[in-house]
Amino acid sequence: MGHYISFIEKDAGIIMRGRPFIKMHGLRNDFIIVDGRRQPYRPSVDEIVRHCDRREGVGGDELLIIDPPRAGSAEAVAFVRIFNPDGREVEACGNASRCVGWLLLQESKRDEVLIDTLGGLLGCRRAGVKLVAVDMGKLHTGWQDIPLVREMDTLHMNIGAGPLWDPVAMNIGNPHAVFFVDDLDSVDLTIWGPQLQKHPLFPQEANIGVAQLIDSNTLKLSVWERPGALTTACGTGACVAVAAAHRRGLTDANRMRVIMPAGSVEIELKDDDAVVMTGPVEPCFAGYLPALG
Repeated sequence: MGHYISFIEKDAGIIMRGRPFIKMHGLRNDFIIVDGRRQPYRPSVDEIVRHCDRREGVGGDELLIIDPPRAGSAEAVAFVRIFNPDGREVEACGNASRCVGWLLLQESKRDEVLIDTLGGLLGCRRAGVKLVAVDMGKLHTGWQDIPLVREMDTLHMNIGAGPLWDPVAMNIGNPHAVFFVDDLDSVDLTIWGPQLQKHPLFPQEANIGVAQLIDSNTLKLSVWERPGALTTACGTGACVAVAAAHRRGLTDANRMRVIMPAGSVEIELKDDDAVVMTGPVEPCFAGYLPALG
């Protein structure tokens, strides 16, 4: 974590009982990041909820913990745990992977590092100044892998709400359903997103993406994320949206720009169903998480 943590620790005028953290964002998708490699950090659900609360805590879309590599993952420099603001641990987050990847690249002074997550091993590479490329792993399209409660064609799911029907379902460490529309700006995802997120077919709920094809190389995307928020950017959602457009035959481009409310990322589809996402990161500030109770 480099000079960010040392900057906090040498602030002799402040005595705090909490844990040092760094706040970062990737296209305004923001994260509280705690280094648990030397001193384990195991917050309760209540603590995670409080820290992520934007009025009572630091505020963040997720809380991330950087742990030592797990047994059997000797090539990885760290194991990254990802917690939603409701305290639920999740498998993957593309924007979070870029942010943590950048911190570990800065710390190690390498051009590439491998991080371990519940969703698998992810390679992170420097792609420019505060620009990181992440090997997001492979896309899964089988109904059991999404997962769905029963067998169904994941290329054309016969479900919907309001103007959103016939999505493509995929999993890239977390479940997604992508709906294609002609005019994204006309869709109020705050109305339809919560209904579709909790559709009975998704036993683990799902992230709901709405995509508009601008041209053969460009998508416009909005995502309603679990546990229930309209996000400014969703890295895994961007990966799935490009793959879904490819599966539907809407484009034959293997590399696309995905425009989201806070900016854009570049998505590249590999021949082996793997996906590479490249996008920006930005440190916000550092401090201490207050000890609760």
